[in-house]
Amino acid sequence: MAYWLFKSEPSTWSWDDQVAKGDAGEEWDGVRNYQARNNMRAMKIGDRGFFYHSQKEKAIVGIVEVCAESHPDSTTDDPRWDCVDIKAVAPVATPVTLEMCKADPRLTDMVLVNNTRLSVQPVTEPEWRAVCDLAGVDP
Repeated sequence: MAYWLFKSEPSTWSWDDQVAKGDAGEEWDGVRNYQARNNMRAMKIGDRGFFYHSQKEKAIVGIVEVCAESHPDSTTDDPRWDCVDIKAVAPVATPVTLEMCKADPRLTDMVLVNNTRLSVQPVTEPEWRAVCDLAGVDP
């Protein structure tokens, strides 16, 4: 299993919106960055991810799971853009802020800490475990 982080502006798509989609999940559409797209192309069903509220909150607020592998993004006719579908698994007990990640020595190399603009990013297994520890959830 691989681990990921999905960033969203809560005013556009929030954790509550994701939860409301249930087990069917929702396309993670609208991504127009090649690196983020390539990350989605590498995803497999069952991979887990953190759901991150960007902008003001800047915090990991939930855990999601990939429920459909890479396919054409339905929001465009441009064949360059793909997306995956994700479903909510569980909220985190304690939101993990960007500041908490930056302050934790276990997360020094985490993409979130070093490239805060990338909307879909990989998370290593040790980073996954460290964030789960901070969030109060079982990895």
